[in-house]
Amino acid sequence: MAIAKAERLMNLALCLLGTRRPLSKRELRDSIEAYVEAAAASRGTSAAGGSGSDDSFNRMFERDKEDLRELGLVIDTVENIDGEVGYLARRDSNRLPPISLDAEEAAALGLAAKVWQQARLAGAASGALQKLRAAGLPEDVDPYETHSALEPRIPAREAAFEPLMLACRDRRAVTFDYRKATAVHPEQRVVEPWALECWRGHWYLAGWDRERSAERVFRLSRITGRVRSRGGSFTVDVPDVVTVRETVAAWAGEGAERRARIRLRAGAGYPLRAKADSVRELGGGWDELEIPYGHGLEAWLVEFGPDVVVLDPAELRADVVDRLRAVAKG
Repeated sequence: MAIAKAERLMNLALCLLGTRRPLSKRELRDSIEAYVEAAAASRGTSAAGGSGSDDSFNRMFERDKEDLRELGLVIDTVENIDGEVGYLARRDSNRLPPISLDAEEAAALGLAAKVWQQARLAGAASGALQKLRAAGLPEDVDPYETHSALEPRIPAREAAFEPLMLACRDRRAVTFDYRKATAVHPEQRVVEPWALECWRGHWYLAGWDRERSAERVFRLSRITGRVRSRGGSFTVDVPDVVTVRETVAAWAGEGAERRARIRLRAGAGYPLRAKADSVRELGGGWDELEIPYGHGLEAWLVEFGPDVVVLDPAELRADVVDRLRAVAKG
């Protein structure tokens, strides 16, 4: 069975690499002997006839396609003018230059691999290093060698993280429901994902919002429901530099010239205290803080609920109150 699957994957890869135009599922099904045989066997055993045969093939094809992507083959999904979806693996996207790493570079890769020792990412990281070893990584270099007593970890608790990571890798547009900090109910977004980045313990996605025809940054913890992949190619080129952290930092008020005064319950709101310019005890279990006031501060303050009271400016206080009322109604 393992040999049969390996042969089937090899034939599928050769078809996708050898074509100059996208091939539909139907064309791939008729071109690869293993699919033809599987379809014939399914028709012979399925009471549903052709429908059962199609379902069996679709499941097998989707598994094979994802297996090839996991092995590193870049497969593009293209939709023609008739709405039919086709697949191809462009040679320029699947050709790597010679790889040469020194000891320091290999150590950096080993450190990066250790970061992802969680969920299904550990296998992907290990597989990537194995591919580098096969491509010429020096045998005397151990990328897993411990260079520090610290064990780095990056949390990725959001269910949206893995499908979005794969979509960024494969350059596939996605659809998901997103609840803005100012909204009670989520809205559907169609996004061409560019990059994922972690900033102060939270993951953010940068990409092109097709409905709004603009670049947007989304916080993963505000994505609700399942992330669904869409067919078709990207409509906008991915920038050489995607400034996720700079955008989020600006929203959070980093580098802001204005200041806000808030009252904070004693023993609460340590992130607010960390960025405060001044802290003064008020007594009665409350402190007064002066903090930078920039875009997005009102959304951040709402997260602390009854532990925060905005003193001034008046417009910030009004925004926070409006958001809290919206949450109470939701």
